[in-house]
Amino acid sequence: MNIMQKIISWIPQLLAGARVTISLTLVSVLAGLFLGIILALGSMSKKKVIRALSKAYVFFFRGTPLLMQLYFVYYGLPEINETLTINNKFFAAFIAFALNSGAYCSEIFRSAIQSIDKGQMEAGKVLGLSYIQTMRLIIIPQSIRRLIPPVGNEFIMMLKDASLVSIIALADITKVTRSIQSSTASSLVYIPAMILYLIITAVFTLLFHCLEKKNTYE
Repeated sequence: MNIMQKIISWIPQLLAGARVTISLTLVSVLAGLFLGIILALGSMSKKKVIRALSKAYVFFFRGTPLLMQLYFVYYGLPEINETLTINNKFFAAFIAFALNSGAYCSEIFRSAIQSIDKGQMEAGKVLGLSYIQTMRLIIIPQSIRRLIPPVGNEFIMMLKDASLVSIIALADITKVTRSIQSSTASSLVYIPAMILYLIITAVFTLLFHCLEKKNTYE
């Protein structure tokens, strides 16, 4: 079997791993965006306790390695209490990645919101809107355009960080690649694996670029 035949024979397994990688990244970043907006509003809250808790969360998850967070969720939680055991590897990875993404998305949202002219908040008050209504109807819609580039970067970073899930034996691209390399004793499998990562990254980079361009001209 020549090199090209080997590579072609590995493609179905690598594509199966790609589905896991993309699915995990999508759901994790979506959950991270939802958590991020809550944390961003919390970090700007006038209530000291809420502000302190939000900032502490962001500091912890941005200040510790994602790999350790994944280890703790999958291996550490069961030692605290057996009821915290997460047997589903995909769900365990999702929890760790979403919590981590939420911290980074929080800073993205906070920066975007604070970049909006303060007069917009005053305009909301004049219209008789509450703080939440002003955020929902005026501030956040205006900050969307500024969110797209950093959110796109967060998505691409998370896409590549998804390779960490191979340590808990979740069959993503990296795990599949290592399994093929182990069973065939051929390191050539890393070539199509890296090309696949490049293709996925290029596709999503283009999608975010088109989205950014569309919102720029609207």
